[in-house]
Order: sequence, then C-alpha cells, then structure tokens
Amino acid sequence: MKIALIQHKFQGSKEKTNESICAYIKEAAKQRAELICLAELHQSEYFCQSEDIKNFDLANDYEKDLEFWSDVAKENSVVLISSLFEKRAVGLYHNTAVVFEKDGSIAGKYRKMHIPDDPQFYEKFYFTPGDLGFEPIKTSIGKLGVLICWDQWFVEAARIMALKGADLLIYPTAIGSFDEDEEEEKKRQLEAWILVQKGHAVANSLFVVGVNRVGFEKNASKGGIRFWGNSFVVGPQGEELFRANEKDECLKIIDIDLKRSEEVRRWWPFLRDRRIEYFADLQKRFCD
Repeated sequence: MKIALIQHKFQGSKEKTNESICAYIKEAAKQRAELICLAELHQSEYFCQSEDIKNFDLANDYEKDLEFWSDVAKENSVVLISSLFEKRAVGLYHNTAVVFEKDGSIAGKYRKMHIPDDPQFYEKFYFTPGDLGFEPIKTSIGKLGVLICWDQWFVEAARIMALKGADLLIYPTAIGSFDEDEEEEKKRQLEAWILVQKGHAVANSLFVVGVNRVGFEKNASKGGIRFWGNSFVVGPQGEELFRANEKDECLKIIDIDLKRSEEVRRWWPFLRDRRIEYFADLQKRFCD
C-alpha cells in the first residue's frame, strides 16, 4: 500500500489552506498514492485555543465540506482521510474523521471519542464525545483504524481497533507546544507522543500513522501553539519508517506491506496470550 502523509500549515484562510492541501493531494496521486492522510481539523486554524461561540460558525458548511472532499477523492482516485468540524444538529457538534472512497463515496466516519479540556486545547467547549465506538472503516484498500489526536494516548482504543480487524492505525492530529515552556519539557512531550504510538504498533503488531500540522498559530488572548509536525509512520515492531521535521510542510509517500503484521504476530502472539478473563477491571474508572 502506498500511503501519503500531508503535513501542512494553516495558510490564513480556509480557501488558501484547501488550495494548498489539494495541490499536495494531486501530487500524491501522480506518485500513485492509494491512501492520503490529512491532519486534524485541516481546513481551519486550530480554533480550540479559545472558547468563543462564534467559532461554531466554522461547522455551518459541513455538508458542503463533505461534497468538496468527496470530489477531491474522486478526481484523484484515492482513499482520503479528512478531519472535519461536524454539525450534527443545532447545538450538537463533533470532531469527525470522514473517509472517502476512490469514487468519492463515504466509506465511513469516526467521531473523536476522547475530548481534551486543557489550556489552549478547549475541545470540550466545542465537541460532543463520539458515539460510533471504535470501528475500523472498510475501504477498497483495507480496514482503517481511524482515531483522532487525544485518542492516541489511550491504549484501549488502539487495542479495540486491532481486535476488530484494523489493518493499520491512523491518527489525524493537531498537537504542539507553547513557546514559554522549557526546551527540555518540550522535548519530553514530543518524544512521549511518539513513544506511546510506537507502543500501540508493537502491542498490536500494526503499522501506525500519525499526521500533524506545523507552524505557529497565535491565540486570540495570549500566546499560541507551535505545532511540532513530526508526522510519522512506524512498523509493527515500532520501527520508524518515516518521521518529518518539526517546522516544514511536506508530502511523503511510504510503501508498506500489510503482510508484515501477520508475520510479526506469528513471532509475538500477544493476542493469543491475552488473559481476557482477568481484564474486567479495565471497565472501572479506578480500582480503589
């Protein structure tokens, strides 16, 4: 499978950003990419840095956005993973990944399940937690375990996707650091982000793809987020197949062989040896 990662910046407007992304998609298609992965909420700035009811207007074009990216997938004959601000009903919104087939049809969607509420990541103000569960999305190129950003820290989400037959795990992401943080702390956070996802790859013997944005986006009130890029692909043993840098936009196409997962699972049969009869405590918030 040829996978294309598009690591990009917000270009100041939705129109300019989409134009830039579409140019990358067109180039990826020329290079025979079959699956194209975009970052979290890729059409806009990361508006969750502040709590502002005006930002809900960004979801008003959700139906038009679906049509737009459907056309892009069809025109380029690719499976496309988008990340959109879904307006489900008046006053009800989701952070939603929509997967489009090569013919532009919707293969499926995933609504972000874990919603953060941290300084300058005020997503609980905007998004209702997902209600579609952890279900791999069937496409013409395989079953895609699509999760979103904060989901990437939770081992349970990755495991359930694996148990349901996902061929690989994919995380559209918007994550970075604050300039005022100490350099060592920035480094620790970045490496922890990479490390936990490598752990998902190893524990489930699956390829894992993380696609992040880059660039500094100013907060309306103070500071801002410097998105750290580092989009990556790792193999079923956590081997790093590609890792972008922290500041540049890029298009990278990676060839992966899904048969590799079966080979590794034969050597390391984690699924065989799971003691599921003793895992009931995982359904508790905390074991007092």
